[in-house]
Amino acid sequence: MIKRLIPVLFFILLANASAQVELVPVSSPVYDYFSRMRALQILPEYNPGIIPVSRETAAGFLRIISEESRKLTPVDKKLLRDYEIEFSYELTGTLDKRASLFKTTKHIFSDDKQKDLYGYADSNATLFFDGLGGLSQRESRGDSIGRHSITLGELGFRLRGTLYNSVGYYLRASNGQKLSGDSGDVTFARNTDPRLFAQYKFQYEQNNFDTFDGYLRFRTPGNWLALVVGRNPVYMGFGFTDRLYLSNNTVAFDYLKLDLAYKAVAYSFIYGSLRGDSLGRNLDAKNIATHRLDIMFSGAFQMGFFESVISANTPFSFTFLNPVSFLTSAELNKSSQEGENNDNNSLLGIDMYVNPVRSLAFQGSLLVDDLDFSTLFKDNSSVTNKFAWQLGGLWENAFTLPNLRFKAEYTRLDPFVYSHVSNKTQYTHWDLPLGHHLEPNSDEIAFGLDYDITNRVRLKLLYQHQRSANGIILDSLGRVLVNYGGDINNASGYSYSEPEFLKGNRINRDIITANLNWQFLRQFYLDIYYVHRMIDNVYQGVKFNDDYGFVTLSIDY
Repeated sequence: MIKRLIPVLFFILLANASAQVELVPVSSPVYDYFSRMRALQILPEYNPGIIPVSRETAAGFLRIISEESRKLTPVDKKLLRDYEIEFSYELTGTLDKRASLFKTTKHIFSDDKQKDLYGYADSNATLFFDGLGGLSQRESRGDSIGRHSITLGELGFRLRGTLYNSVGYYLRASNGQKLSGDSGDVTFARNTDPRLFAQYKFQYEQNNFDTFDGYLRFRTPGNWLALVVGRNPVYMGFGFTDRLYLSNNTVAFDYLKLDLAYKAVAYSFIYGSLRGDSLGRNLDAKNIATHRLDIMFSGAFQMGFFESVISANTPFSFTFLNPVSFLTSAELNKSSQEGENNDNNSLLGIDMYVNPVRSLAFQGSLLVDDLDFSTLFKDNSSVTNKFAWQLGGLWENAFTLPNLRFKAEYTRLDPFVYSHVSNKTQYTHWDLPLGHHLEPNSDEIAFGLDYDITNRVRLKLLYQHQRSANGIILDSLGRVLVNYGGDINNASGYSYSEPEFLKGNRINRDIITANLNWQFLRQFYLDIYYVHRMIDNVYQGVKFNDDYGFVTLSIDY
């Protein structure tokens, strides 16, 4: 690994930036901070509907917040100081608040400097090389999940920087090891962590797993155009507990992404490659194309328009590579269209974010799967125009308690939403949903509390009540008679099933999730995650109770 890095490091050091063009990882808590500042009407420029943003953009947001610091709570001010240290180079153009541990180890436990294994900066290029490590103990017990215990260790690195104020580069790679546990424990770990689920190596070798993100990003002066090529998570949608369009319920995929922005208008185009199968049979290719247009009408009102097409067994399509098109129309009029035999899955949506008064924000989202104008206002007997919708509210400093966030959200998915009759172009990556975590033919009401107890201790509580219906009825020859539309990966027989919402094998779930994150020293973390599930298989008259949790110690520098 080190031998491979030497040429890369040499090339980068020959080049040299004060504006950091690379992106802030979507896992950074700074996005929650920006979302809070947006709801408090301190940061009306922030768009929570699409992340990540670049480090230079994040630094600009921090400057705006700093100018309004008199409006911040004591905890918010401490969080701001923490982020000003983390983004100190982007804010000041110097390394004064950063410590390179390859040069000296006296700052290894420092709380007033951001640590890197190695940091370099001059007028043309920057390089930051960081080490990553973690140890995670994961346990479960319950009626349906069983009793399991597994210990995982992980080591990795992150390399990032900017060349000539225009090109950002990023590479994060890690390798993990099962330190204890058996095959059943591995299955438990995969089923409760998307990163591990998307690991055939971990499934079959039962021992190692590895992950990476990496990309190059070019942006023009003024940030009116940016181009990303690589693999990195992207989230789209205004959901407060989960997003309808692109979410964190699966792993990152490889893509080409174009961003355009002018004043109150922002546009994003993605053409990417997904992992897919057709009822267990691997596909030669599965691709996604998306467009998203955001218009900020004012600091209090913003709308977004989203569309996407999933295609299969076509490695590359200029039809969907066109960044200036209407994907649904392009899908219906492409040269390969053959009557009604269409394997591609098109979705479109609209959402809005409203922040009418300080501390209160609301969002509404609508998604239409396989739009058919000819049946738009008719009954759903042909299972076209499948809808998903979501309404949510956010209250900052809730119940008069500073730094407490209360959120409530209702989400409904019609039967067969995200799935497709071809069973090739479902809205998934590694069999996991690209959008909301709910199964089709389901709804959910969720209530959440997020509390910054201090600038280094955060507690999150989430309650979800879900109703679902699924099941497929076969005849004596194994042919589908009825599909209730509750399986995202199997829509066989959907064109004649005539499903009704929540008709089928009913299952109710009540899920309580608690997460405590403690940064006990800068870049040293303890994370405790616990889930209690109460599952009522109504159609069987059987109830289950499950508990599982993770305790993770991690280092990031």
